[in-house]
Amino acid sequence: MLQFAVFVISPFTTKMALRMLCSSVLRTGTDIGVSNVRTFGTAAILCRRSAPLGPMPNEDIDYKNLESLEKYRSYTRYLKKAEEAKNTPAWWKTYRQYQEQEDPGHDVERANIGLPHCRPSRVKEARERKRVVKENRCSIELERAMRLRTFKVSLDRVQAGWEETSGPYHVQRLADHYGIFKDLFPMAYFYPRFTLCVSYGQDSPAQVHYGNHLTPTEAAVAPRVSFEAEEGSKWTLLLTSPDEHLLDSEGEYVHWLVGNIPGGAVISGEELCPYLAPIPAKGTGFHRYVYILFRQEETIDFHEDIRPLPCVSLSERSFKTVEFYRKHQDSMTPAGLSFFQSQWDQSVTNTFHNILDMKEPVFEFERPPVYHPPQVKYPHGQPLRYLDRYRDGQEHTYGIY
Repeated sequence: MLQFAVFVISPFTTKMALRMLCSSVLRTGTDIGVSNVRTFGTAAILCRRSAPLGPMPNEDIDYKNLESLEKYRSYTRYLKKAEEAKNTPAWWKTYRQYQEQEDPGHDVERANIGLPHCRPSRVKEARERKRVVKENRCSIELERAMRLRTFKVSLDRVQAGWEETSGPYHVQRLADHYGIFKDLFPMAYFYPRFTLCVSYGQDSPAQVHYGNHLTPTEAAVAPRVSFEAEEGSKWTLLLTSPDEHLLDSEGEYVHWLVGNIPGGAVISGEELCPYLAPIPAKGTGFHRYVYILFRQEETIDFHEDIRPLPCVSLSERSFKTVEFYRKHQDSMTPAGLSFFQSQWDQSVTNTFHNILDMKEPVFEFERPPVYHPPQVKYPHGQPLRYLDRYRDGQEHTYGIY
């Protein structure tokens, strides 16, 4: 049978044991000829926590008895309580308040400069939805197609429905994500109510959507642009890049500008600036290229905005979208948006040399030389290829191992 012994150690006994241990350590160090033996000590630092400036959040909640808390019973009641808690003043600052203190213009409300939109009545939308559901339930062909799994969804109808309902809001959020409005229209935004269809090439056209990648080779020639327009309406089409300017970080280069477009015929419009292929400089990553469609209230005189032909100088293509819009804001309104991204390829070199007739700017990272510590005569504990660091020439000779 196993037997256990229980020892009760008092604080006095603990102190005596520590004292004996320290003295034995010192004695052992002296015996072996070491005089700098360190002893150890114990210390406790007591810090006093200052009281909060006010009541802490959820201080009144009894966490031991959560069942006694009042239930919300509905999502509407929860939202109401959340709004009350949000509007209740508190003694602490939130992250948003600290951010507003550092940057007062961070959360300033932006202006909507786009076309007005009258949303249809929700009652009418609900009635129309109920009518469609009722017709679908009574359709024998639809029921048979669903049962046999032969029903096909028309993607064109889905696309059209998306463009009419939530499409403009999604595109606006995408443009905000890519910083389009921040760089082109500071403190403003708009909802693109008209869909721009931009396609490059003939055989296998490359479409421009909302931030997709296209190479400068694919966008070397002016694209085909189409959009739904009323007969007799006037439009302005702009292609600009907020990332290309080589001298001004806030500037842009206009790549294409066509004004007074009758209806949807871009070819029949007044070309104010000829098309220029994308020219993202080597080593600068992806650049944004933005198509903006403006709806004109009347025919506009663009004699001040016409670039001299053939316009092969980048200084002549310096541009600012916000200044162009402010000049004609009484006669035009932004209505459509589409943009893509592009980075350097070999065609950019050809554009700089043969079209712009200038040296190509290249941005490269100059890597510092690799640092090696001074070589030692007897490299103990080093790898077998230690001497390869100090050999002359680029080619490493690994020797015979």
